[in-house]
Amino acid sequence: MAQYRLYLTRDKNQAEHIFDLLEPVFEEDGLPLANTEIDEDAQIFEISLYTEDKQAADEALLRMAAALDLAPQDIGVEELPDIDWVLHSLAGLKPVRAGRFFVHGSHDRDKLQQGDIGIEIDAGQAFGTGHHGTTASCLEMIEEIVAAEEPKNVLDLGTGSAVLAIAVAKLRPVPVLATDIDPVAVEVAQENVVKNGAADWVTTLTATGFEDAEMQARAPFDLIVANILANPLIEMAAEMRAHIKDNGSLILSGILATQRDSVLAAYDSVGLEHHKTIYKESWVALHLKPKL
Repeated sequence: MAQYRLYLTRDKNQAEHIFDLLEPVFEEDGLPLANTEIDEDAQIFEISLYTEDKQAADEALLRMAAALDLAPQDIGVEELPDIDWVLHSLAGLKPVRAGRFFVHGSHDRDKLQQGDIGIEIDAGQAFGTGHHGTTASCLEMIEEIVAAEEPKNVLDLGTGSAVLAIAVAKLRPVPVLATDIDPVAVEVAQENVVKNGAADWVTTLTATGFEDAEMQARAPFDLIVANILANPLIEMAAEMRAHIKDNGSLILSGILATQRDSVLAAYDSVGLEHHKTIYKESWVALHLKPKL
Protein backbone atom coordinates (compact mmCIF):
# COMPACT_ATOMS: atom_id res chain seq x y z
CA MET A 1 0.00 0.00 0.00
CA ALA A 2 1.27 3.46 -0.90
CA GLN A 3 2.29 5.75 1.93
CA TYR A 4 2.30 9.55 1.90
CA ARG A 5 4.43 12.47 3.01
CA LEU A 6 3.03 15.93 3.75
CA TYR A 7 5.71 18.60 3.68
CA LEU A 8 6.60 22.29 3.92
CA THR A 9 9.92 23.99 3.12
CA ARG A 10 10.97 26.94 5.27
CA ASP A 11 14.02 28.68 6.74
CA LYS A 12 15.42 27.40 10.03
CA ASN A 13 13.44 29.59 12.42
CA GLN A 14 10.15 29.11 10.60
CA ALA A 15 10.71 25.35 10.38
CA GLU A 16 11.38 25.07 14.11
CA HIS A 17 8.24 27.08 14.86
CA ILE A 18 6.12 24.90 12.56
CA PHE A 19 7.56 21.72 14.08
CA ASP A 20 6.65 22.97 17.57
CA LEU A 21 3.11 23.75 16.43
CA LEU A 22 2.56 20.40 14.72
CA GLU A 23 4.11 18.03 17.26
CA PRO A 24 1.34 18.36 19.89
CA VAL A 25 -1.31 18.13 17.13
CA PHE A 26 -0.11 14.72 15.92
CA GLU A 27 1.67 13.25 18.96
CA GLU A 28 -1.24 10.96 19.92
CA ASP A 29 -1.56 9.60 16.37
CA GLY A 30 1.92 8.10 16.30
CA LEU A 31 2.61 9.77 12.91
CA PRO A 32 6.33 10.44 12.38
CA LEU A 33 7.19 14.13 12.11
CA ALA A 34 10.65 15.23 10.97
CA ASN A 35 12.47 18.53 10.53
CA THR A 36 15.24 17.90 8.01
CA GLU A 37 17.94 20.25 6.80
CA ILE A 38 17.96 20.17 2.99
CA ASP A 39 20.32 23.09 2.26
CA GLU A 40 23.03 23.70 4.86
CA ASP A 41 24.40 26.89 3.26
CA ALA A 42 21.00 28.56 2.93
CA GLN A 43 19.69 27.08 6.22
CA ILE A 44 16.61 25.64 4.50
CA PHE A 45 14.64 22.92 6.27
CA GLU A 46 11.76 20.65 5.30
CA ILE A 47 9.09 19.64 7.80
CA SER A 48 7.60 16.25 6.87
CA LEU A 49 4.67 14.28 8.26
CA TYR A 50 4.35 10.62 7.21
CA THR A 51 1.07 8.70 6.96
CA GLU A 52 0.25 5.09 6.12
CA ASP A 53 -2.42 5.59 3.43
CA LYS A 54 -4.33 8.10 1.34
CA GLN A 55 -7.24 8.47 3.77
CA ALA A 56 -4.90 9.23 6.66
CA ALA A 57 -3.01 11.69 4.45
CA ASP A 58 -6.22 13.53 3.49
CA GLU A 59 -7.28 13.81 7.13
CA ALA A 60 -3.80 14.89 8.27
CA LEU A 61 -3.63 17.50 5.50
CA LEU A 62 -6.74 19.26 6.77
CA ARG A 63 -5.53 19.16 10.39
CA MET A 64 -2.08 20.38 9.39
CA ALA A 65 -3.54 23.26 7.36
CA ALA A 66 -5.84 24.28 10.22
CA ALA A 67 -3.00 24.17 12.78
CA LEU A 68 -0.82 26.40 10.60
CA ASP A 69 -3.61 28.63 9.25
CA LEU A 70 -2.76 27.63 5.67
CA ALA A 71 -4.80 26.51 2.69
CA PRO A 72 -4.45 22.74 2.10
CA GLN A 73 -3.02 23.43 -1.36
CA ASP A 74 -0.11 25.29 0.29
CA ILE A 75 1.14 21.99 1.75
CA GLY A 76 2.99 19.52 -0.45
CA VAL A 77 1.76 15.93 -0.71
CA GLU A 78 4.01 13.16 -2.02
CA GLU A 79 3.20 9.49 -2.54
CA LEU A 80 5.89 7.17 -1.18
CA PRO A 81 5.42 3.60 -2.40
CA ASP A 82 7.44 0.85 -0.68
CA ILE A 83 9.23 3.04 1.88
CA ASP A 84 9.77 2.42 5.58
CA TRP A 85 8.44 5.77 6.81
CA VAL A 86 9.65 5.26 10.39
CA LEU A 87 13.24 4.77 9.28
CA HIS A 88 12.87 7.61 6.82
CA SER A 89 11.71 9.98 9.54
CA LEU A 90 14.59 8.96 11.80
CA ALA A 91 17.05 10.37 9.31
CA GLY A 92 15.63 13.82 10.04
CA LEU A 93 15.89 13.53 13.81
CA LYS A 94 19.23 14.99 14.68
CA PRO A 95 20.67 14.57 18.18
CA VAL A 96 19.60 17.08 20.82
CA ARG A 97 21.79 18.56 23.55
CA ALA A 98 20.16 19.76 26.76
CA GLY A 99 22.70 20.49 29.46
CA ARG A 100 24.95 17.44 29.65
CA PHE A 101 22.28 15.24 28.11
CA PHE A 102 22.69 14.04 24.54
CA VAL A 103 19.43 12.56 23.27
CA HIS A 104 19.91 10.61 20.07
CA GLY A 105 18.46 7.89 17.89
CA SER A 106 20.15 4.56 17.31
CA HIS A 107 21.46 5.95 14.01
CA ASP A 108 23.56 8.56 15.88
CA ARG A 109 25.27 6.49 18.57
CA ASP A 110 28.66 7.31 17.07
CA LYS A 111 28.17 11.04 17.79
CA LEU A 112 28.38 10.69 21.58
CA GLN A 113 31.28 12.72 22.99
CA GLN A 114 33.27 12.39 26.17
CA GLY A 115 31.28 13.82 29.06
CA ASP A 116 27.90 13.36 27.37
CA ILE A 117 25.08 11.65 29.24
CA GLY A 118 23.67 9.69 26.34
CA ILE A 119 19.99 8.75 26.13
CA GLU A 120 18.96 6.70 23.11
CA ILE A 121 15.36 7.30 22.04
CA ASP A 122 14.08 6.41 18.59
CA ALA A 123 10.95 8.00 17.12
CA GLY A 124 7.94 5.78 17.69
CA GLN A 125 4.54 5.60 19.30
CA ALA A 126 5.34 7.60 22.44
CA PHE A 127 5.99 11.32 22.88
CA GLY A 128 9.46 12.47 23.87
CA THR A 129 12.52 12.32 21.62
CA GLY A 130 14.05 15.47 23.11
CA HIS A 131 13.31 17.52 20.00
CA HIS A 132 10.30 19.28 21.47
CA GLY A 133 11.09 22.39 23.50
CA THR A 134 9.19 21.06 26.51
CA THR A 135 11.30 17.91 26.76
CA ALA A 136 14.59 19.75 26.35
CA SER A 137 13.59 22.29 29.02
CA CYS A 138 12.66 19.51 31.44
CA LEU A 139 16.03 17.85 30.90
CA GLU A 140 17.82 21.08 31.77
CA MET A 141 15.74 21.52 34.94
CA ILE A 142 16.22 17.90 35.95
CA GLU A 143 19.99 18.29 35.77
CA GLU A 144 19.88 21.40 37.97
CA ILE A 145 17.45 20.08 40.58
CA VAL A 146 18.94 16.60 40.92
CA ALA A 147 22.38 18.12 41.52
CA ALA A 148 21.07 20.64 44.07
CA GLU A 149 18.52 18.54 45.97
CA GLU A 150 19.63 14.89 45.51
CA PRO A 151 16.10 13.43 45.42
CA LYS A 152 15.68 9.85 46.61
CA ASN A 153 12.18 9.10 45.30
CA VAL A 154 11.00 10.39 41.91
CA LEU A 155 7.81 10.29 39.84
CA ASP A 156 7.68 10.93 36.08
CA LEU A 157 3.98 11.47 35.42
CA GLY A 158 2.93 11.08 31.77
CA THR A 159 6.27 9.53 30.91
CA GLY A 160 5.76 8.99 27.17
CA SER A 161 9.08 7.62 25.89
CA ALA A 162 10.53 7.63 29.47
CA VAL A 163 13.29 10.02 28.38
CA LEU A 164 12.90 12.12 31.55
CA ALA A 165 12.78 9.12 33.89
CA ILE A 166 15.90 7.72 32.24
CA ALA A 167 17.61 11.11 32.61
CA VAL A 168 16.97 11.13 36.38
CA ALA A 169 18.28 7.57 36.77
CA LYS A 170 21.43 8.35 34.79
CA LEU A 171 22.16 11.32 37.02
CA ARG A 172 21.33 9.62 40.31
CA PRO A 173 20.63 5.88 40.85
CA VAL A 174 17.39 6.22 42.83
CA PRO A 175 13.92 4.70 42.37
CA VAL A 176 11.95 6.42 39.60
CA LEU A 177 8.31 5.57 38.90
CA ALA A 178 7.40 6.33 35.25
CA THR A 179 3.65 6.31 34.58
CA ASP A 180 1.41 6.97 31.59
CA ILE A 181 -2.28 6.50 30.83
CA ASP A 182 -1.43 4.96 27.43
CA PRO A 183 -0.41 1.28 27.64
CA VAL A 184 1.34 1.52 24.25
CA ALA A 185 3.46 4.38 25.56
CA VAL A 186 4.31 2.32 28.65
CA GLU A 187 5.48 -0.58 26.46
CA VAL A 188 7.71 1.80 24.50
CA ALA A 189 8.92 3.38 27.74
CA GLN A 190 9.90 -0.01 29.16
CA GLU A 191 11.84 -0.86 26.00
CA ASN A 192 13.70 2.45 26.25
CA VAL A 193 14.43 1.95 29.95
CA VAL A 194 16.01 -1.44 29.25
CA LYS A 195 17.90 -0.18 26.19
CA ASN A 196 19.39 2.67 28.23
CA GLY A 197 20.49 0.47 31.12
CA ALA A 198 18.08 2.04 33.62
CA ALA A 199 15.91 -0.99 34.42
CA ASP A 200 17.36 -1.38 37.92
CA TRP A 201 15.97 2.03 38.90
CA VAL A 202 13.05 2.93 36.63
CA THR A 203 9.69 1.16 37.03
CA THR A 204 7.13 1.75 34.26
CA LEU A 205 3.42 1.63 35.01
CA THR A 206 0.09 2.21 33.23
CA ALA A 207 -1.93 4.48 35.52
CA THR A 208 -4.63 7.10 35.02
CA GLY A 209 -3.79 9.20 38.07
CA PHE A 210 -2.54 9.14 41.63
CA GLU A 211 -4.95 6.44 42.83
CA ASP A 212 -2.84 3.51 41.61
CA ALA A 213 -1.64 1.30 44.48
CA GLU A 214 2.01 1.43 43.39
CA MET A 215 1.93 5.21 43.25
CA GLN A 216 0.29 5.46 46.65
CA ALA A 217 2.87 3.10 48.14
CA ARG A 218 5.76 5.23 46.89
CA ALA A 219 4.33 8.66 47.71
CA PRO A 220 5.19 11.26 48.80
CA PHE A 221 7.88 12.05 46.25
CA ASP A 222 11.00 14.22 46.47
CA LEU A 223 10.63 15.17 42.81
CA ILE A 224 7.69 14.98 40.43
CA VAL A 225 8.18 15.66 36.73
CA ALA A 226 5.04 16.11 34.60
CA ASN A 227 5.44 17.03 30.93
CA ILE A 228 1.79 16.81 29.92
CA LEU A 229 -0.49 19.71 28.89
CA ALA A 230 -1.63 22.83 30.72
CA ASN A 231 -5.29 21.95 31.33
CA PRO A 232 -4.65 18.51 32.89
CA LEU A 233 -1.88 20.03 34.98
CA ILE A 234 -4.26 22.70 36.30
CA GLU A 235 -6.85 20.05 37.16
CA MET A 236 -4.23 18.00 39.04
CA ALA A 237 -2.78 20.85 41.11
CA ALA A 238 -4.23 19.72 44.44
CA GLU A 239 -3.18 16.08 43.87
CA MET A 240 0.33 17.17 42.96
CA ARG A 241 0.63 19.08 46.23
CA ALA A 242 -0.68 16.11 48.19
CA HIS A 243 1.95 13.80 46.73
CA ILE A 244 5.08 15.98 46.95
CA LYS A 245 7.21 16.24 50.08
CA ASP A 246 7.33 19.59 51.85
CA ASN A 247 10.95 20.05 50.76
CA GLY A 248 10.43 18.52 47.32
CA SER A 249 10.32 19.96 43.81
CA LEU A 250 7.86 19.87 40.94
CA ILE A 251 8.75 20.29 37.26
CA LEU A 252 5.80 21.07 34.99
CA SER A 253 5.87 21.42 31.22
CA GLY A 254 3.80 20.94 28.09
CA ILE A 255 2.68 24.52 28.77
CA LEU A 256 2.47 27.30 26.20
CA ALA A 257 3.97 30.60 27.33
CA THR A 258 0.49 32.13 27.10
CA GLN A 259 -0.78 29.51 29.62
CA ARG A 260 2.01 30.07 32.17
CA ASP A 261 0.14 32.48 34.44
CA SER A 262 -2.97 30.27 34.60
CA VAL A 263 -0.91 27.24 35.62
CA LEU A 264 1.04 29.22 38.22
CA ALA A 265 -2.19 30.61 39.69
CA ALA A 266 -3.66 27.12 40.08
CA TYR A 267 -0.56 25.84 41.87
CA ASP A 268 -0.18 28.95 44.02
CA SER A 269 -3.72 28.35 45.28
CA VAL A 270 -2.74 24.91 46.63
CA GLY A 271 0.50 26.03 48.28
CA LEU A 272 3.15 25.64 45.58
CA GLU A 273 5.28 28.64 44.66
CA HIS A 274 7.21 29.44 41.50
CA HIS A 275 11.00 29.21 41.57
CA LYS A 276 12.06 29.27 37.92
CA THR A 277 10.77 29.33 34.33
CA ILE A 278 12.67 28.13 31.26
CA TYR A 279 11.37 29.45 27.94
CA LYS A 280 11.94 27.60 24.66
CA GLU A 281 10.23 29.01 21.60
CA SER A 282 6.54 29.26 22.56
CA TRP A 283 6.76 26.77 25.46
CA VAL A 284 7.73 26.96 29.14
CA ALA A 285 8.89 24.60 31.86
CA LEU A 286 8.20 25.54 35.48
CA HIS A 287 10.01 24.70 38.71
CA LEU A 288 7.73 24.85 41.77
CA LYS A 289 8.22 24.08 45.45
CA PRO A 290 5.87 23.91 48.45
CA LYS A 291 5.53 27.21 50.30
CA LEU A 292 7.35 27.18 53.62
